[in-house]
Amino acid sequence: MHILKPKPIRSFVATGEGGFSDTIGIKRAIRACGKRSAIGLSAFLVTLALSNLAYAANCKDPSAPGADWSDCNKKQLMLGGIDLEGGNLVNTDFTLTDLRGANLTAANLEKATLVRSSLAGARADKANFAKVEAYRTSFAGISAEGASFNSSELQRTNFTGAKLTGADFEKAELGRANFEKAVITGTRFPMANLSRATFSGSSFEGPIDFTDAFMFLTRIEGVDLSAATGLEQEQVNLTCGDSATKLPAGLSTPANWPCPVD
Repeated sequence: MHILKPKPIRSFVATGEGGFSDTIGIKRAIRACGKRSAIGLSAFLVTLALSNLAYAANCKDPSAPGADWSDCNKKQLMLGGIDLEGGNLVNTDFTLTDLRGANLTAANLEKATLVRSSLAGARADKANFAKVEAYRTSFAGISAEGASFNSSELQRTNFTGAKLTGADFEKAELGRANFEKAVITGTRFPMANLSRATFSGSSFEGPIDFTDAFMFLTRIEGVDLSAATGLEQEQVNLTCGDSATKLPAGLSTPANWPCPVD
């Protein structure tokens, strides 16, 4: 019986033309080998499986600048002082992990899970924290200048003493977040939820953007907001200030100030 010799299978992964997530690539593979040799197709799928396992093995790579720990489970670890500058930490799970004093400068943590973790004293300038889940997380004393927290879940987070110059919190959920004594020069909060957040004792020079931010019972006692942008009287009426609070020109002190202690 004559057995057809399988033709060489071109690796679509290597050529950037497909993979497990590439439907077109798989269809090409089937056309290339499925009709000619079931053995050839099986070998192709095994190769792709091994390639996928090799990718997952990055989770065991040692910590180093530029490390790729994306999609990895790094829960409940002691990683204080770790150097992950410029690392790929997309969708990494750091739940309850100690990252105090870590170097996360320019690291990409988009969609990472940081629930109840500690990044106190970490360096994270220019880092990407977009869409992270970080309920009750400590960012106390962190340096995150120019960092992005866009659309992140940051309820009850601790930003006391943090350096947040130029940071972006657009559309972030910041209910009961604490920014006491934080440096927030040029920080952006457009469309952020700042209900019951605390800014008392924070320091900044220049404008802060509060465009369309929700500021229900936001604590701004003693804060000079005269250079703030995007503030409307309707927002101010919801906040909690006092006689030492300074508002932008054209806005007036609400009759309900000062608020009772929450």
